Amino acid sequence: MKVLHVTSGNLYGGIETMLVALARHADAAGGMDTRFAVSFSGRCSEELQSAGAKVYELGPVRARNPVGVRRARAALRRIVRDDGIDIVVCHSSWPLAMFGRAARAEGCPLVLWQHGPLGGAFWLERWSRRVRPDLVICNSTHTAESVRGGYPGVRLSVLHYPVSMSSDADLMTRIEREAVRGEFGAGIDDVVIVQVSRMEEWKGHRLHLEALARIRDVDGWVCWMVGGAQRPAEERYLESLMQLAERLGLRERVRFVGQRSDVTRILGAADIHCQPNTGPEPFGITFIEAMTFGLPVVTTSMGGAKEIVDGTCGILVDEPGASQLAGALRALIADPDLRRRLGGSGPARARLLCDPVQQVRRLEELLLTLRPIERSAA
Repeated sequence: MKVLHVTSGNLYGGIETMLVALARHADAAGGMDTRFAVSFSGRCSEELQSAGAKVYELGPVRARNPVGVRRARAALRRIVRDDGIDIVVCHSSWPLAMFGRAARAEGCPLVLWQHGPLGGAFWLERWSRRVRPDLVICNSTHTAESVRGGYPGVRLSVLHYPVSMSSDADLMTRIEREAVRGEFGAGIDDVVIVQVSRMEEWKGHRLHLEALARIRDVDGWVCWMVGGAQRPAEERYLESLMQLAERLGLRERVRFVGQRSDVTRILGAADIHCQPNTGPEPFGITFIEAMTFGLPVVTTSMGGAKEIVDGTCGILVDEPGASQLAGALRALIADPDLRRRLGGSGPARARLLCDPVQQVRRLEELLLTLRPIERSAA
């Protein structure tokens, strides 16, 4: 069964991290040949290729350029036809709007993998709903609750992301941990709080900084903000965060380390993961990544986070307020036993939810139900 995953490829975040994990663990599904198509080459396509995946480039696609759209659709049709693609999976509304009809024209079963609740760009979602998928996969129950009404009568399944897990070989020695900490100006005995996320306001960076300002009196902690701006609005947002950190008197304790390709190395050198979303997280892949490295997770009790984080592995703050968040951070900084207890339960819960071999096999089982009868018999 040849499965073609279609994505834009111009940004890099949770969706792209999941796709790379899917590529790395594709062999877990013996009957599924996993391939990828991108409109824009960049970090996503490079990492997919490094993972050994077959990656097709469709060419730049912008809705305001009909000629480019037609060319890319024609390229997709040729791939489906010439390479015998059995199923096309569109990752969110944009690829479905741009390429859903092209896949349908070749008689190919069509899947929408929805990575967040409906309610984004109105025109894009309205456009994408002109194409009816055969199956909608949602990354969380939270996402599914909003999607169900958008595609009435279409079968819907919740599948948590496959996430590459750390192993004993990935665990850092004390020397390696000290080296990473030294790179970012942290001592070996400092409690390092890390946030790994896109530079989007609802990810809660402002709230995080406001909470940190309330624990300035606590000694021995530093914070690393990991993630870089990928669009002009994110550049402005990042600049405003740096200014806020300065005004709050946190310049010496908060480090903005930018976009990184070695996130797991950074997580392995940290002590607490904190991402206090002010809006619902559709899933929260960085929570899973942090848990695999034994970090207790602090976040707000909303969205997909409630499906990932529980009292065994982290602290859910009831409301996105600086006071409660500061209290949770203060408790974890002061109590190494609490950090060890919550962090120690993280790897098992991460595997339960997102073990990549398990999730890739579940994906194969879902997609096998869509194969045309004549191809199934081949």
